[in-house]
Amino acid sequence: MIGDLQCVVLDCPEPVSLARFYQALLGGTVNRGDRRWALSDEWATLHTASGQVLAFQGVDDYRPPRWPESSHPQQFHLDVGVPDLDVAHQQVLADGAKLLDDGGGTRGWRIYADPAGHPFCLVLERPPRST
Repeated sequence: MIGDLQCVVLDCPEPVSLARFYQALLGGTVNRGDRRWALSDEWATLHTASGQVLAFQGVDDYRPPRWPESSHPQQFHLDVGVPDLDVAHQQVLADGAKLLDDGGGTRGWRIYADPAGHPFCLVLERPPRST
């Protein structure tokens, strides 16, 4: 092993605003003090409730991905498990997400863009099967 993953960094035009979007989606604390990095107008973090960290880096000439076009590839995406897809759908739209693909309405997932254009999926959590 060479090292431990510290965080996933997303380029964006407004770091704190995007951190707050993901805070509404995942829970956690925006811009909690951390010895690994300094916070600034161009750098924000989200320490999620699950312990994972997302970081948001301001980029002046930011160009968002355009799913599914390869001229502006998605570069990464997050899958977020939810117990109720319809409720989660309404919540992320209210928080500024844009629906990209409704999964045909029956697939158990939907694809969205966050306010900066990064794709992410809401995936319906299925209860474990009893044996």
